[in-house]
Amino acid sequence: MGGSLEVREFLMRYDGAEAGRGPGGVPSQRSGGAEATRVSDDQIRRARAAVASGSFGAQDCEQLLDMLGLIPDDDGVPPVQR
Repeated sequence: MGGSLEVREFLMRYDGAEAGRGPGGVPSQRSGGAEATRVSDDQIRRARAAVASGSFGAQDCEQLLDMLGLIPDDDGVPPVQR
């Protein structure tokens, strides 16, 4: 993954592992139902990596992740997964 070391260290605090690793690819089409709207842990990890690659530093990355609901709240669950 590209980006500064500062941004990668920021992401590691939330992922517990280096961002950008794991299977890539295009998500499959969603079907109807409650489970279809659930955002997976892998989707969040990939979204964080995408934000980090386009950010200008750790502060910029943190602001963008917060705006997108990708930073866990006090209960440890990101708002995007509620």
